[in-house]
Amino acid sequence: MKICVKFWLLGILFSLFSCQITETEPENMNEFTENPIWEDNFDIDGLPDASRWDYQVGGTGWGNNELQYYTNADIDNVRVNGGVLTIEARKERLFGKNYTSTRLVTHDKLNFLYGRVVVRAKLPAGRGTWPAIWMLSSENKYDPTNIPNNGEIDIMEHVGYDPGQVHSVIHRYNSNKGLVPYPESIIQVPDFNTAFHEYRMDWTPEYIKTFLDGKETLSFENSGKGWQDWPFDQKMYLLLNIAVGGSWGGLKGVDDTIFPAKMEVDYVRIYEYKQR
Repeated sequence: MKICVKFWLLGILFSLFSCQITETEPENMNEFTENPIWEDNFDIDGLPDASRWDYQVGGTGWGNNELQYYTNADIDNVRVNGGVLTIEARKERLFGKNYTSTRLVTHDKLNFLYGRVVVRAKLPAGRGTWPAIWMLSSENKYDPTNIPNNGEIDIMEHVGYDPGQVHSVIHRYNSNKGLVPYPESIIQVPDFNTAFHEYRMDWTPEYIKTFLDGKETLSFENSGKGWQDWPFDQKMYLLLNIAVGGSWGGLKGVDDTIFPAKMEVDYVRIYEYKQR
């Protein structure tokens, strides 16, 4: 009986601090095209396909006090080999920064309104790493000075000091007087760095949902209360990157013995939403 009570209490505590994966919902493929409208299976070795990808370059800290310099088409930081894309964060000094990495984007290649995004990836391990698969607005029509206010969808984020805790987060308006509660899921993925997992997002005019290996992890519905609550009615683009340190990823410092740190991507597929 004591053992049962113990596990019952642990279950309650866990539910307070972490979202559970729900049972798999129907795929609802009828809401999205059967075949991708855009995909990369990384079949050609070398740098990523320039017709599909571009780079965001620099060492500005990117609003998060990040420590890396994002390079432009540097094969040491990003490359395709054997059907896999590798984004690599390295400990090396460049333009005043002690680390380099890549921020790969579809901006100016593919900006889209609503759809399904599927990315199969293996994540880096190590304190100080901050990989992400995420989306930002392309148009920024609501707040040109604070880009996340226009909507940010973090399909996957992981901070190395908290291994295996995979986050999905939906960001929207921040009034500077306090944060609007952000819908978030936190899922334990023990083999995040040794196995590939499929990270997915479904985005329609009615909802945004995220999935891990086909199982729903987060759902956020359009309340119809205006852009502060739902800025997700404008085109967005996809980003893949590894940050080093930063306001979240660097909360417990950076372990310099872990580099180079790699995120590997097997494929990226984007499906079009079928307008009703």
